[in-house]
This record gives sequence, structure tokens and C-alpha cells, in this order.
Amino acid sequence: MTETHTNTRSPELRVASGAIAGLRQDLFHDAFAYRPMGPRSGEGRIFRLVPARLRQYAVWTPHGLVLLAAFITAMLGLDTWDHQFVVAALPAIPVALSLVRPVAAFWVSMVFSLIAAMGSGDGLWGQASFFSHLVVLVVVAARTRPRTAAWMWALTVLFGMLVSGVGPMRDSSGAEQMFVLSSLALLVVSMIQVRRDAEHEVTVQRTVTAVERDRRTLLEERTTIARELHDVVAHHMSVVAIQAEAAPYRVENPPPELEQAFVTIRENAVAALTELRRVLGVVRADDYEAPDAPQPTLDALDGLLANVREAGLESEKTITGAVRELPQGVELSAYRIIQEALSNTLRHAPGATARVELGYVLGGLGLRVVNGPPTGLVKPSPGAGHGITGMRERVAMLNGEMTAGATGDGGYEIAAFIPVQSAHDDARDDHDARAARDAESGRDRDGTGRGEGA
Repeated sequence: MTETHTNTRSPELRVASGAIAGLRQDLFHDAFAYRPMGPRSGEGRIFRLVPARLRQYAVWTPHGLVLLAAFITAMLGLDTWDHQFVVAALPAIPVALSLVRPVAAFWVSMVFSLIAAMGSGDGLWGQASFFSHLVVLVVVAARTRPRTAAWMWALTVLFGMLVSGVGPMRDSSGAEQMFVLSSLALLVVSMIQVRRDAEHEVTVQRTVTAVERDRRTLLEERTTIARELHDVVAHHMSVVAIQAEAAPYRVENPPPELEQAFVTIRENAVAALTELRRVLGVVRADDYEAPDAPQPTLDALDGLLANVREAGLESEKTITGAVRELPQGVELSAYRIIQEALSNTLRHAPGATARVELGYVLGGLGLRVVNGPPTGLVKPSPGAGHGITGMRERVAMLNGEMTAGATGDGGYEIAAFIPVQSAHDDARDDHDARAARDAESGRDRDGTGRGEGA
């Protein structure tokens, strides 16, 4: 029965309950908590106008302004209290206190305003109390949130009405001015806060969107790489299966052991091809069609350069070292990196020239694509730099290294090194593998881990 009554409370009662809870949370819960005001971030248009050596002190400007306001309050109090410094300094205390305990400063300001009014006879808000409480409202509102500012203004109005309507301070001056000026000041502070929070939210959303866009681009690039590698590996595995099936027919009267070995090779190749298609086939889009021609290699680089020349990009190619055939995955990745770099030049540096450099060294392949600054009247196309992400992903997949950045003359440079294992290293690895298999066979023969000669 009680539960039904709670769930069917009127909307007005729920609003009032929420308002009271908000008041308790904002102005009563941990009211005297220590919350020091931190320095400014040092960013923004105003701080950029400050000299660099003074910028480290400019971040403390709000603290200086609050302390200056406390000093002005004390000076106003001296005039009211006939230079009695101890009593005159009371309204300045909540102003300075707002730097470290903002909510407590509001309550202290209310109490000191009442004490000052009872002692001076100038009404609830004399010069010092008026200025002090107004500064405290603005500082506390700037340090909290608009809801807290609304509660402070409402309590100030209620306090002023109660004190001004009874006792010796009836019809005291300054109440109406306090209500109007405090409402305007708090409204301005709240609007600035709302705008600042909105800008922060927009910045956060833009950051999240940029991160998500980069992540999506990275996944798309990985998907593209997986598709291409799927086509490359599937082609080679198909060739292995076909050659293994045809090999026994190339030898006259092959021994049964040889035939069985080729059958096993073919079965393993077909099984690997099936598993490859099953695992990597999920990255294919529904509308993806496998290319009819083999994936491009560095042999097709001249055709790529001819295409970009027709598009208006003057380009040249330089090759150093002994040209040799590299693994197809390496050549495909190198081709795609050069292709993307030239495409970026066309988009972001219209009218520039490009130079492609390939270096065949013992440990791998080095490539470098450099373009000059944009020239002419064509406006560069804006871009988010996703092509660079794809290039880095391809190089990282092959355990290589890549750098990208602007050059001194206003152009752009992309340099990468892709390690490639040499034939000598391959032969040594094969020899080590055969030695390991022979040692394992020796252990299997005597069952003790020792060969026959042990």
C-alpha cells in the first residue's frame, strides 16, 4: 500500500522533493569542504596575447582579482566603521574564503552581513557588505554550477525580505539593488558557464568522433589488407594444390611413397585453402568481387606513374641497388603505399612534383615518396589523414618502420623500410629446421633422446 502511494505521488510533489534534494546537495552537503581554486589552463585567445615569460603568472589572474576585491571591501569597511580595522575586515573574509571554501563563503557572507547591519545601523547591506556579498555570489557561482547560483540568489532574496521586513532594519536600503544586481550578475555568470560547458561537450564529442573515425578507418584498412592477402595467399595455395596433384604424372613409374607424399601435400594445401577462405572470407563485403587479375606488384609501378602523370602530377622514379623479386605481400604493400602517397599528393598538393625512390638492400626494401609544395590556383583538398593510417598499418604488418612529415620547403615526405629475409637466411632456416627434425628422429629411434651414435 505504501509502495503504491509512493509511485503515485503528484508531479508537483516530485518536483518539490527534487528541488529540496538539490538545495541540500548544493548548499548543505559538505558546505565547508576544502575546494581550492586552481590556476587557469593558460589556453585561449587572451592568454595567447600575454608574453610567454609572463604566461606562467597570468594563470593566477582570477586569484589576484578576488584578493583585490577583498582589499576593496576592507577599504569600504574602514570608511563605514570609522577606521576600526578588525570590524571593517569582517566583510572581506568571505571574499577571500571563496577561493578555498566557496559554499562556506556564501553562508559566512550572509552571517557577516547580518552582523554588520546590526552594528552599523546602515541597513542590511551597507557599502562593504553589499560589495562583499555580490562578489561572493559571482565567485561561488563561477566555481559551482547554474543550479547553485539560482539557490544562492533565492536564499539571498528570502534572507533580505525577512530581515528587511522585521526589527530595527525594517525598510532598510540596499535590498532592492542587491536583488536586481545579483540577479543580473548571476545570470551573466550562468550564461558563460552554460556556453563553456557546451563548448567543452562539443570538443569532447569532436574528439570522440575523430577517434571513432580513425578506428573505423583503421578497421576498413585492415579489412582491405586482409582481402588482398587472402587473394595472394589463396592464389599461391591453389598453385601448390594443382602442382602437387600433377607432380606424380611428370615422373615415370613414381614410387608409392612419392605419390602418397604428393597426395598429402595436396590434401594439406586444399585444407589450408578451405580454412583460409572460411576465416578470412568474413571480411569480404557483400558487394565485394575478387579481382580478375593478380594483385599489383612493383613491376606495375611504371603504369601507376603514367596514370598520375595523365592526372597532372609530374613524377619520376629512382631505383638503387640490385632489383630482385620480393615476396608478393611485400611488393603489394609497397605498391599500395606508393599509390596512396601519390594520391595524397594529387589531393593535397595540386601542381606539385613527386619523386619515388626505391632502394633494394640486403635486409629489405626502402621506399621514399617526396612531393614539393602546392603551386598554381587549384585549392588543396581538405583531408583527415586516413591514408597515412593505412600506410602505417601495412608497414607495421610487415614489421617495418615508417615516417611521415612535412619537409623544409613546404612539401611532404613519406619514408618506409620493409625488412625482407634474404635467400641465405631462408637456406639457413631450412638447414636448422632439417637439423632439428633429424635430431628429433634420432630421439624417436632409441626412445631416450639419444641418436644411434650416442
